[in-house]
Amino acid sequence: MMNKRSVADLALFGAAPLFDVPKSTSNLVQPAFERFLSYACPGLEAPGAVTKLFEARLAQFHDVEYCVSFCSGFWALAVTMVALARPGRHEVVMPSLTYRRMADVVAWTGLLPRFCEVDPHTLAISAETASECIGDDTALLLGVHPIVNCCDVDGLIELASRHDVPLMFDAVESVYETVEGGKIGRFGAAEVFSLHASKLLNGFEGGYVTTRDASLAAKLAALRDGATVARGAIDARLDDTHAAMALANLDDLDAQVERNRSRYLRYREMLPTVPGIRLLSFDESHATSYKNIVVELMDDWPLPRSLTIDILNAERILARAYYWPALHSKPMTYPHVPADLPQTVRLSERFALLPCGDFVTLDDVDACIALLSFVRRHATDVLAHAASTKEVA
Repeated sequence: MMNKRSVADLALFGAAPLFDVPKSTSNLVQPAFERFLSYACPGLEAPGAVTKLFEARLAQFHDVEYCVSFCSGFWALAVTMVALARPGRHEVVMPSLTYRRMADVVAWTGLLPRFCEVDPHTLAISAETASECIGDDTALLLGVHPIVNCCDVDGLIELASRHDVPLMFDAVESVYETVEGGKIGRFGAAEVFSLHASKLLNGFEGGYVTTRDASLAAKLAALRDGATVARGAIDARLDDTHAAMALANLDDLDAQVERNRSRYLRYREMLPTVPGIRLLSFDESHATSYKNIVVELMDDWPLPRSLTIDILNAERILARAYYWPALHSKPMTYPHVPADLPQTVRLSERFALLPCGDFVTLDDVDACIALLSFVRRHATDVLAHAASTKEVA
């Protein structure tokens, strides 16, 4: 229950936190242990068999011919970039408003990040925002799906075809999603997914790539299994234990999505009672996972986002800024193409993630929203108290 009566009751100012157990913005779904064991135990007798079963199940799930698993999303991304980049070219066109290590992945492969703007409505790369960055040195176009909904799949496919550049998608947040042309996983030359515990499909850790191209699948598998890449030989195979965990969660995926939906609907019902905060809506005209809760702090929200997040974090609500800072504005020690992206910078300062996942109940959602409403009503006192506390410190 929300038990705050004055700003002195806020944990940021020394009071007890709202929650005893932190409320995460990560999925953290756990399968039934017996189901996990039913997949894991056969792998002890036939190493690799569970992973092969997992790859076959994923290919069927994404409606593609091939799935190649990896020990992490990082290696799935890096190896796919190496396999697809056009020889003799150097730039990877990618959004700046995305995963904090994406530029690092590109740099590891020896390629150059070239950052583009994002669409203000989808918060994602689009054909329009990427087209200005396509040139004679473009080695690869990287379409990244945002945390809520999907990017401009059809537009990016047409753009890549027109300029004859390879197109891959980072689909780590879009396992369950579909768009007009079908299931995410079957577009571009390849799509990359993560099995991190924070993702929809939890394998402890891991990643995989889907493709409809037999030769690309064979190349990816060879690179994963120890073939030489630019920085040396690697072994990035997925362990059977991770495959077993992910398989157990795959069996429960529809039920998990329904649980996610119930939390999303509670946010959608209750957040309009808090002026100045807008929930990013899922596109329910196609299949969606309802996994992440992203909100925009509007111009009439009375507190800085940083202070808002500090308040929530102190209450053990592990809210965080959405893809901040923008990648192009971060210090980089590796070569990249400098960019001036005012729209991306503006957007990077407006959004935040709120608690979601299997360890968040509907009562927890209500308590989070009640706290935000309290902070809104007492914003003047909060700002004054925060300023005086800072001065004393």
